[in-house]
Amino acid sequence: QVQLVESGGGLVQAGGSLRLSCAASPSIFSRNTMGWYRQAPGKQRENVARITSSGSTNYADSVKGRFTISRDSAKNTVYLRMNSLKPEDTAVYYCNAVGVYALPLYSWGQGTQVTVSS
Repeated sequence: QVQLVESGGGLVQAGGSLRLSCAASPSIFSRNTMGWYRQAPGKQRENVARITSSGSTNYADSVKGRFTISRDSAKNTVYLRMNSLKPEDTAVYYCNAVGVYALPLYSWGQGTQVTVSS
């Protein structure tokens, strides 16, 4: 069964940090580039970070230098460390395998809410 389960969100003050986790089915995780997406109220979902199976990373300009994506193959888990959080980072965060043009490859999980207060 294909599955993506995100966790680790919460309420944090501006300047704070959070670490998100995403447990993926082995069939999703093993060969794919994995990524984190977010969707803020009234906005389209966007890809903010991705990591290839070999560990190469790519970030959206809005999070570069503040967010770090990593993956643990033994646990089929991808992480997103978020530092120096800003109110504009408030969104529901989702993970997925990433395809061409940063499009998601599988159905979405439930996501995890991140709220940054000013």
